[in-house]
Amino acid sequence: MTDRLKFGFGFHRFLVLSVDTLQFLLFLYIQQLNKVSLRTSLIGEEWPSPRNRSQSPDLTEKSNCHNKNWNDYSHQAFVCDHLSDLLELLLDPEQLTASFHSTHSSLVSREAVVALSFLIEGTISRARKIYPLHELALWQPLHADSGFSKISKTFSFYKLETWLRSCLTGNPFGTSACLKSGKKLAWAHQVEGTTKRAKIACNTHVAPRMHRLVVMSQVYKQTLAKSSDTLVGAHVKIHRCNESFIYLLSPLRSVTIEKCRNSIFVLGPVGTTLHLHSCDNVKVIAVCHRLSISSTTACIFHILTPTRPLILSGNQTVTFAPFHTHYPMLEDHMARTGLATVPNYWDNPMVVCRENSDTSVFRLLPPCEFYVFIIPFEMEGDTTEIPGGLPSVYQKALGQREQKIQIWQKTVKEAHLTKDQRKQFQVLVENKFYEWLINTGHRQQLDSLVPPAAGSKQAAG
Repeated sequence: MTDRLKFGFGFHRFLVLSVDTLQFLLFLYIQQLNKVSLRTSLIGEEWPSPRNRSQSPDLTEKSNCHNKNWNDYSHQAFVCDHLSDLLELLLDPEQLTASFHSTHSSLVSREAVVALSFLIEGTISRARKIYPLHELALWQPLHADSGFSKISKTFSFYKLETWLRSCLTGNPFGTSACLKSGKKLAWAHQVEGTTKRAKIACNTHVAPRMHRLVVMSQVYKQTLAKSSDTLVGAHVKIHRCNESFIYLLSPLRSVTIEKCRNSIFVLGPVGTTLHLHSCDNVKVIAVCHRLSISSTTACIFHILTPTRPLILSGNQTVTFAPFHTHYPMLEDHMARTGLATVPNYWDNPMVVCRENSDTSVFRLLPPCEFYVFIIPFEMEGDTTEIPGGLPSVYQKALGQREQKIQIWQKTVKEAHLTKDQRKQFQVLVENKFYEWLINTGHRQQLDSLVPPAAGSKQAAG
């Protein structure tokens, strides 16, 4: 992002947005990781590969092992198998043959290796500090290995590729490593028959700050609430959770929610991206820098965001609504993640991939369907209302509903019921409320809440 001055009738400041072209090429290329293979779909295995992939150990669950987004071993194998193509993609045209391939004498520019740092980083002698690839490649003691020439300020294609192949290993701070050897967290109540399969792990005790990760998988029929140092600044990955209510009330780095069903997620402020993929009937309540969604069905998003939500491919019946809750530490957490109440583009999503020119993939929640959301846990803090307030049409709808309640209460009071009639009336109202809880599915949410004192402890632990 840069500022440029242009001359007109005086001086005007323009904000110019840009991306690095070489990094963008790499980004487009690695999308092939998730391309669909008909052969894989039919017989459930990969095409024969020039590289033996038996080195990839199984994860804790078979479903996770076959999820390429989560499997860092697949990522490593993909980069190894396509390393030559990735490097050739970054070569200047004069370094390519007529058939657009490299030669033994091809030279890789310094800018190309900087771009490759988008995908690869590493350490020296397994030290904890992480360096981008170009810093390692340009380090004086490694020049002979990386093929860097101080004279030409370029790298030998052959030496660079050989060096990368000899050093490339799996991500020690990735999802696979976290599930396999990370610290197991007993956040989910281990109830026999329902949550025995739940797996929650983190690497925050060993990972550098920017690589802190919390993984939650297969939480089923639970209410789980945490406000924890383990979550602060962490990348959170949530996978295959079903019929659950999950509150993560801490400032988060990023959140990915995949293949979840019939659940509600209430999140602390997300400093970068909140992404949902392949979710059904999920409600997400969050303040985030960026929201993106793909392959979701019947999901509702109560969002406060300074950027336009991105609707990618495969979505159906998406609903956007204003952010409608608060908890005592919310504004403090927003400040820590650099998020404010303005601008707020929750109601202005961008359809990036519009299948069949379908413009009805999303809707804005009608005010008549809007209710505020109460977070049922006690915490210390100063936030006592929804940050930024509510849009006027939604505030008006709440006011009209409150007015109806007051009229109803006045009618009951003026009916001058006897003591027995009041008891009978109370029983009727409670029975109707109980029926409504069952019919809407809210009874499970209430039943799964722990008593208030324990609930406070659960949220703050």
